[in-house]
Amino acid sequence: MEWNWEFTWEIMPRMLVATGNTLIAAGLGYSIAIVLGLFLALAQRTPISLLTLIVREFVEFIRSTPLVLQIFFVYYVGPQYGIDLSPWVAGMIAIGLHYSAYLSEVYRGGIESVPVGQWEACRSLSLSTSDTYFRIIIPQALPPSVAGMGNYLVGIFKDTPMLSVIGVAELMHAANAIGGQHYRYLEPYTIVGVIFLLISLPSAGVIRVFETWVRRKLGMI
Repeated sequence: MEWNWEFTWEIMPRMLVATGNTLIAAGLGYSIAIVLGLFLALAQRTPISLLTLIVREFVEFIRSTPLVLQIFFVYYVGPQYGIDLSPWVAGMIAIGLHYSAYLSEVYRGGIESVPVGQWEACRSLSLSTSDTYFRIIIPQALPPSVAGMGNYLVGIFKDTPMLSVIGVAELMHAANAIGGQHYRYLEPYTIVGVIFLLISLPSAGVIRVFETWVRRKLGMI
């Protein structure tokens, strides 16, 4: 089968719309993961040992099971318990939950990299727990965490094709639909690969620039 430019330009608008859906899915999933990941990281540092144990086991369970299984579980098992979600909502929850477990470990590493003297200074000043974390510790924990957070952003983008298994109209779903409709898979699949490449490579560069800017802003370089 030879490359057909006429067919390529014909399907390009549909692929671009699917690209927008992919970016939205990655952005929303990442937003959920950032917030929930921080919550999970802080929950593992509470003085309540039972809560810490439960959260740690939950994080390990999420990290140890495949994302596609979690997507199926949220979308197909949820309705059996009265949780009936649309493919979009189920996909965002599954991606956000999956990557929140990984980001919680990134946060945890960043928090533990903060010098012990900073914690002691907070205690000597009688700062509350919230002030200690959000005004002193977390701002210092972010710079060493940026690289890991950026890597998982790219990872979420590359994992969005898994949402096609529940019918979310992202890039891979569109490519499969076009291929099945026209019995031509070379062009749509190639376009998917090129689009992922064109987005992933610049994103990695932007993340490195942002990491350098954050470190410079906080006087770390």
